[in-house]
Amino acid sequence: WDIEEIKDWYSINKIQDYSNIKVIGLMGMASNSPDEVLVRQEFSTLKSLFEFLKQYDKLPNSKMEILSMGMSGDFKIAAEEGSTLVRMGSAVFGSR
Repeated sequence: WDIEEIKDWYSINKIQDYSNIKVIGLMGMASNSPDEVLVRQEFSTLKSLFEFLKQYDKLPNSKMEILSMGMSGDFKIAAEEGSTLVRMGSAVFGSR
């Protein structure tokens, strides 16, 4: 989904049609790029969407608590941009 689709889906309360699903956050990956400005911009955009969706936390099946972004190569930027969870696979297990 792109950002506008997600915002529209929430703004018309479409999420309520899926009472068996509870959305607790967002997960995103930045472009696989050495361009730190680009990576930071992408994380910042996801953080903005996360903050926008928090206004819908009053809905019974939506509570924005987790912002998962960043991996071994860009976790520092992700943390600076507000990530609450990072994936550290290659830093822990090494590349194969």
